[in-house]
Amino acid sequence: MEDDDHLPTLTVAQTVRFALSLKTPKKRIPGVSPKEFQEQVLDMLLSMLNIKHTANTIVGNAFMRGVSGGERKRVSIAEMFCSGAALCSWDNSTRGLDASTALDYAKSLRLLTDIMQQTTFVSLYQAGEGIYQQFDKVLVLNEGHVVYFGPATEARQYMVGLGYKDLPRQTSADYLTGCTDTNERQFADGKDAESVPSTPERMEEAYRQSDIYRRMALEKDEYRQLMSADEKHREEFRQAVHDQKHAGVRRKSPYTVPFISQVWAITKRQTILKFQDKFGVYTGYGTSIVIALIVGSVYFRLPESASGAFTRGGLLFLGLLFNALTSFSELPGQMMGRPILYRQVGYRFYRPAAFAVAAVAADVPFNASNIFIFSIVLYFMGGLYSSAGAFFMFYLFVFTTFMVMAGFFRSLGVATKDYNVAARLASVLISLMVTYTGYMIPVFAMKRWLFWIFYLNPLSYGYEAIFANEFSRINLTCDSAYIIPRNIPTAGITGFPDTVGPNQLCGLTSAQAGQAVISGTQYMNAAFEYYKSHIWRNYGILLGFFVFFMVLQMLFIELLQQGQQHFSIVVFKKEDKELKKLNERLSERKEAFRAGKLDQDLSGLKMKPQPFTWEHLNYTVPVKGGQKQLLNDVFGYVKPGTLTALMGASGAGKTTLLDVLADRKSIGVVSGDILMNGKRIDRDFQRGCGYAEQLDVHEWTATVREALRFSAYLRQPQEVPVSEKNDYVEDIIELLELQDLADGMIGFPGFGLSVEARKRVTIGVELAAKPELLLFLDEPTSGLDGQSAYNIVRFLRKLTAAGQKILCTIHQPNALLFQSFDRLLLLQRGGECVYFGDIGQDSNVLIDYLERNGAKVPHDANPAEFMLEAIGAGSRRRIGGDWGEKWRNSPEFGDVKEEIRKLKEEALANPEEQTGKRREYATSFLFQFKTVLERTNSALWRNADYQWTRLFAHIAIAMVVGLTFLRLDDSLQSLQYRVFAVFFATILPALVLAQIEPQYIMSRMTFNREASSKMYSSTIFAITQMLAEMPYSVGCAVAFFLLLYYMVGFPTESSRAGYFFAMILITEVYAVTLGQALAALSPSIIVAALFNPFLLVLFSVFCGVTAPYANLPYFWRSWMYWLDPFTWLVKGLVTTGLHGVPVVCKSTEFLLFPPPSGQTCGQYANGFATAVGGYINNPNATDECQYCQYSVGDSFFASLNMDFSQRGESAGVFIAFLVFNVIVLLVAARFLKWSKR
Repeated sequence: MEDDDHLPTLTVAQTVRFALSLKTPKKRIPGVSPKEFQEQVLDMLLSMLNIKHTANTIVGNAFMRGVSGGERKRVSIAEMFCSGAALCSWDNSTRGLDASTALDYAKSLRLLTDIMQQTTFVSLYQAGEGIYQQFDKVLVLNEGHVVYFGPATEARQYMVGLGYKDLPRQTSADYLTGCTDTNERQFADGKDAESVPSTPERMEEAYRQSDIYRRMALEKDEYRQLMSADEKHREEFRQAVHDQKHAGVRRKSPYTVPFISQVWAITKRQTILKFQDKFGVYTGYGTSIVIALIVGSVYFRLPESASGAFTRGGLLFLGLLFNALTSFSELPGQMMGRPILYRQVGYRFYRPAAFAVAAVAADVPFNASNIFIFSIVLYFMGGLYSSAGAFFMFYLFVFTTFMVMAGFFRSLGVATKDYNVAARLASVLISLMVTYTGYMIPVFAMKRWLFWIFYLNPLSYGYEAIFANEFSRINLTCDSAYIIPRNIPTAGITGFPDTVGPNQLCGLTSAQAGQAVISGTQYMNAAFEYYKSHIWRNYGILLGFFVFFMVLQMLFIELLQQGQQHFSIVVFKKEDKELKKLNERLSERKEAFRAGKLDQDLSGLKMKPQPFTWEHLNYTVPVKGGQKQLLNDVFGYVKPGTLTALMGASGAGKTTLLDVLADRKSIGVVSGDILMNGKRIDRDFQRGCGYAEQLDVHEWTATVREALRFSAYLRQPQEVPVSEKNDYVEDIIELLELQDLADGMIGFPGFGLSVEARKRVTIGVELAAKPELLLFLDEPTSGLDGQSAYNIVRFLRKLTAAGQKILCTIHQPNALLFQSFDRLLLLQRGGECVYFGDIGQDSNVLIDYLERNGAKVPHDANPAEFMLEAIGAGSRRRIGGDWGEKWRNSPEFGDVKEEIRKLKEEALANPEEQTGKRREYATSFLFQFKTVLERTNSALWRNADYQWTRLFAHIAIAMVVGLTFLRLDDSLQSLQYRVFAVFFATILPALVLAQIEPQYIMSRMTFNREASSKMYSSTIFAITQMLAEMPYSVGCAVAFFLLLYYMVGFPTESSRAGYFFAMILITEVYAVTLGQALAALSPSIIVAALFNPFLLVLFSVFCGVTAPYANLPYFWRSWMYWLDPFTWLVKGLVTTGLHGVPVVCKSTEFLLFPPPSGQTCGQYANGFATAVGGYINNPNATDECQYCQYSVGDSFFASLNMDFSQRGESAGVFIAFLVFNVIVLLVAARFLKWSKR
């Protein structure tokens, strides 16, 4: 393993204790309980690895502060130790550690190997001699050929014996790898490539003929014979393994504890994770409570009357749907942490199925309590039937439906490769589930080719149950507004009774003439075909769904194991003529360059010969309970043409010092003087500096060449010709040995370039800028092999020869690499300087200082490693006392302060000539706009999954709606369905927000890195992010409009269709700008996602569809209705889709009532029907009147406070909301950086 990936919110002790709980043997020392055994082993492990002091510190990760990198690696060792594995492999696992910590790490591996009698494989780059000496054997590969495998102590002499020149100052590891590099190796005197095995094949042949090979083969054969002959030991081993297993574990099973114990251990861990994620828990409860309050206030105290029947159903629908769709959050949660899951499964801690069961079990208490609080608020504010039995029945079904849907989304998550694939499937399935719940369309009215979806839909069973639970207990009285016919004084219609008489009807499905009170049972039977007798049947079906999805999830996670394999695949851009020509040139020069026969021409570099100094530098940050000082009175300088190394223990403050000096800190207090040429740094300082940061943050869709060119275009002056910038980029590609990857997509961990290649790109991006003031590099050689690291430092030396000033942190330098630096600034923990000065030839100046102060340097020691041990950087005690105090009292410190004084005086005596106005950015606004927009367009185009998921969701929803409401006729029911079809347009922003926000925030991470170098402004970033989305917004709008509009059968006049399309397009753009504005206001993807349910519920509830304008409480109707963007969207679409549409009631849709004796239906009710926009179908009848509620679509939407003549106003106000989003986006992007450093 290479990456130290752990659950970041668990403490070190919790992480290791969990591993131990699953590997505690059944057979232990008598009298020692499992818990005592675990605590004893935990204490022993943490003490042995020297991380006992971190036991109660969270592990953390790249985004969450926890233990240091070296300590996190030792947590990985402890976890692997718990597995009891006989064979352990570690890939480049000292990357990023200082030399002393890396040595401690190697010693920890040595210790565990000896104690546990394990076999340990380790691949390392730039291994120091101390690390190398920890190993028994070494394996050297050359292009896949084994050129040496044998004792580590004999490897160097073996290569010398072949005819390679011994280089005593090289570490053994670097010497061995150097012998396989045609450009690095040197032959002994009188030897050459012909007389010495130098090709991989000849080196392998020579090894196979060597005495060491024969010894290794003999050793292997003897071991095999011993193992095959020693049956007793094998049987003892089998019995020992068997004795470790607990009851219930099969003899051949690789697990130590039974399945139920695995589930229990993981459940406890997941519960701890929940409790420690206080932000997630609080926001979950907070979101539920606030939404319940909002929805409850909209449907406040619904009357048990005809007017409350539809809205009561709507309240029940929202109560079920909100919680069911909240379970969608299980989908990304199921996919995160896959590397940890499969590593622990690989250690045979537990079965994947045990994790699936435990994850559900751990969530039950939190989800049950969350939904309980939500249900109490919603249920009693909404005025649903007030009894304990009714409430708990409602709660039972809402919670069970949630659990079923959570199981559904978890199953989808474990069955799919990545989030985009799962989101595409989810968008279709959610649309089908919502449409076919039975609320919008009763099952008997569904199209025959789609009604089966109702019976496969868990939501439909939950909704029928809570609907029947409510309506079977209530009676609905007829409101005066529902009496047909009735008095309408404003229209001169009078003379009808004010209560339902024998010649009147309540306008509610199932009501009979003269019936003033309709039972809820009668209503639901007729309107929805729902039955009270189905309640417990439905609960059984829901339990069946839950079990089905649980079993499905367990099978999928066991059999598919999606995301387990990691293939680092590099995708290359297709070559055009220009790229082909450039790549041919790179290929021709590659070998010559690596051999040192070719060099870059740096004569064109223009460096400012200005000294950079800092004095009394202190830095404090706010922490819980006060302030913490990270830098403590640091002095130093960098002269033109010098290369300064910044070293220290892990966590000593090296990166912090670089950040402060580069003016990159955004939090905390910096005090002291940072001067360039004797003056305080100004607004163009960051632009004139390069800073290759420790984390490799890039636009992942860009190729290596594109990333370097982007930096050159925007950071070199605009006056420099593009051709010259391009030529310089080619030189950088050669220098960093990226010739073969020049057109490879950078990607991200697990896809694209390797860790080492991405580190080179990070350096290249800064070098391409030609920084004229100063170059900062944070660990430029970490993760690189010895030769690559040497090439980097060799180029840095060339830059200093051209006048560049360079300050860089460096870890684990070998003696040769260390010699390449002019000066050293050494920090100890606490950010305290313990040495700043020259290194000297063969490190003689540094060695002299150390020895004068009590630290005798062994003659064969690497000074870079020894000095870290001396100041206590590793686990051992420091040598010679307090080095910080020694430095402050040393004559060298006095010399540093005097040199800084001289440098400042000389700089002020020779002031720089001002050449024109100082600019914050190297290029103009228009040039930035063109260059950044070009890259953003390219990034979105290459991120095919992102755009395809968005388009697919639009097409899927439009198809679902189109097929569901296919070619609607002129019936009364179809009128209502047209409104529901329109309402689906309000779902589009939900889809867009879910994709836009992560995309924007991920892009902002790249922008923050680039903006710190003054490449381009926040305004350019925000505008280009928005404009790049527009073509895709148009495409999605066209697809959605064509499918939905013409399949449903809306009016075909061009003016109506054009307006409808325009509103859909505005909706798309509105959703994009809203998502980006919310993302700009949010510090993280998680926080941005918290806005979505609030806004979408607010917009959906107040727009006048689920709760009509007349039914909204006055408080909300007076302001929130008008401030809801969806109000204007729905108004525009509904009036356009329904205006002038004739309504012809079917025979089953007429409301029937008898006229008084001696009157025809027309005489009795025609005036009323005309006044309310309906019509009497049989005006001459005398026995039974057929009344249709609407004669034209306009009559229907007039009751919803909509008017066709106000379409223009609706579009204008909606556009105004869009403009508001753009303003918020630009302002937030300008003032909210969300980059805390």
